[in-house]
Amino acid sequence: MPGPDDSLSPIAPLRLPVFRMLWTTWLMANVCMWMNDVAAAWMMTSLTTSPIWVALVQTASTLPVFLLGLPSGALADNLDRKRYYLVTQLWVAVVATLLSVVVFLGVVTPALLLALTFANGIGLALRWPVFSAIVPELVPRAQLPAALGLNGVSMNASRIIGPLLAGALIASAGSAWVFLLNAVLSLGAAIIITRWHREHKPNPLGRERLMTAMRVGWQYVTQSYLLKGVLLRIWIFFFHSTALLALLALLARGMQGGGAGTFTLLLASMGAGAIVATAFLPRLRRRYSRDGLVQRGAALQGLAMAAMSLTDQVGVAVPAMFLGGAAWITTANTLSVSIQMGLPDWVRARGMSIYQMAIMGASASGAALWGQIATWTSVPVTLGIAAVSGVVAMALANRLMPDAGLEDDLTPKRIFPAPLIEAPPPQGHVMVMVEYLVDPARAPEFRSLMVNESRRSRLRHGALSWELLHDINDPGRFVEVIVDESWTDHLRRFDRVTATDVALRDRKLAFHLGEAPPRVTRCLMESTVRAS
Repeated sequence: MPGPDDSLSPIAPLRLPVFRMLWTTWLMANVCMWMNDVAAAWMMTSLTTSPIWVALVQTASTLPVFLLGLPSGALADNLDRKRYYLVTQLWVAVVATLLSVVVFLGVVTPALLLALTFANGIGLALRWPVFSAIVPELVPRAQLPAALGLNGVSMNASRIIGPLLAGALIASAGSAWVFLLNAVLSLGAAIIITRWHREHKPNPLGRERLMTAMRVGWQYVTQSYLLKGVLLRIWIFFFHSTALLALLALLARGMQGGGAGTFTLLLASMGAGAIVATAFLPRLRRRYSRDGLVQRGAALQGLAMAAMSLTDQVGVAVPAMFLGGAAWITTANTLSVSIQMGLPDWVRARGMSIYQMAIMGASASGAALWGQIATWTSVPVTLGIAAVSGVVAMALANRLMPDAGLEDDLTPKRIFPAPLIEAPPPQGHVMVMVEYLVDPARAPEFRSLMVNESRRSRLRHGALSWELLHDINDPGRFVEVIVDESWTDHLRRFDRVTATDVALRDRKLAFHLGEAPPRVTRCLMESTVRAS
């Protein structure tokens, strides 16, 4: 295990063999993604000159992550993550093979290209949450920011390698060979994954039902001020910045001497900017707050987009794209670290899937909107609008939802004994009532703690509903009512307790009067039991 000083290095996680091996598969997967996107976008420009069709390639590749992200995150939190990751790579390999076949046969149409691009996006939707959940179990917590930074390096190195390979193959052999190479590399990544020796430990309570797991994941994120703030910022950034990527093929064609090589060069410049900026991220994180870094990233992105809207010179566009890449990695890495630190392992894949849904939902909807605006006006005007509105929107988000600067301690604490009963109910909701006796003079303070913090904690752990009852005849008597979907789901909550939850329990007990602890009653809700 690396020493404390090693954890400060941006490349420290690569000294760990398992991380290095899986990081290599992630690099290969991202190279395939960019090769596919470049080849599909360029092929679409040869099939049609309509800006909306070209922009829809970006929408088709990202929309599946928005639609399927949460189900895939729920599966990744319940299934063997190694096998699940392996399946996603095989899916991408099969789709790439189909793409190469239809292009070789010359039967590809704009609609068919979008459909197969969408199918490839399904593979991305399945892959991203599980890999995001895997990373924290590969490295010490102190090295997590560096590991996420290296993931950004992987993404942006692939932004250089993928387009270069795709551009070279398109120019020399044709797009079909790009898709075929994509299939070969995806299969190679799958073979590497099979070498990962990971022991899957099934939950003693069994797997959560898919719909329940999705609900709980959504509740966890929506009941967290930190996570909601991250999602708002990531949506704003990618909704506006995607205008540049979605319209980049048209920008490249419109430049003096522009062509496939120009398109590749601009993408590679963006990737190079992101890779260079990664080396400065540890220093930037120490110097600026999260919101400060995100605002600077949005401003730099806006500057790059404004420059791209005003030039047709490759010599100006290349440094502009370099700055855009630096802005991308600064913002994405800052927010990725923030959300990873705010998620416990049991819900990590679901939380990261929602994060990816925000990115892809913003990218898909943004690409469609900016493509339509470009159809109505022009590409330069569209980029100018996106540049200004992106900076303003991020400033408003930072003002309305500022970073509280507090991190929950998510260390697991299994200190509350789970209840034991002779005959657990096989079905039906379970109502739990916790009775508190408090000083009436402190009732408003207690009510505030329960409504603002206890409610969120219970819902984050998976409760169906939460209520606080106040005895009309006894102003010092409060009853907390929690409803769980089933007895098994009630037991799951005991495995999800963290150090922060223990501290909250102690704060609630500080209000309770008397030597006996609060009385807890558990009841089966007979109205929810299905008749046999």
